[in-house]
Amino acid sequence: MISVKTMLRAGLLGSVMLSGLPVQAAEEFPFGLAMSLDAAAQPGSKRVPNLDIGDAGETLIELWCKGGKGQFSVAGNTIVFVAGAMEARNCPAARAQQDDELLATLGEATNWRRQGDAITFVGAKSLRFRLNTN
Repeated sequence: MISVKTMLRAGLLGSVMLSGLPVQAAEEFPFGLAMSLDAAAQPGSKRVPNLDIGDAGETLIELWCKGGKGQFSVAGNTIVFVAGAMEARNCPAARAQQDDELLATLGEATNWRRQGDAITFVGAKSLRFRLNTN
């Protein structure tokens, strides 16, 4: 027996296909795009952490202080992030500690979801990023 939910999804899918809009665009992982952490800049800085994700998941990372490379691997809504070596820049110890905590939280994320321009990495703590659309 087909559920009402399945029938509604099929109807919505058909409507989107007829409209000419890409069907999975809202749910695809943002390979090839850049995003910024949905957070305010820290006092004394204008920087907000951002990720520039390549087509194969290779990632350039700019945090509040440190910067480097990493790699995302995605299968469905499951995600694995591995940080590479980070460049230690001249910055206060507290800000460097926040960078380390952010990297650890990204590394602990097990799932992701996308809602429009918002990407959330879900783990023990969730991190929300916004796609850079400008």
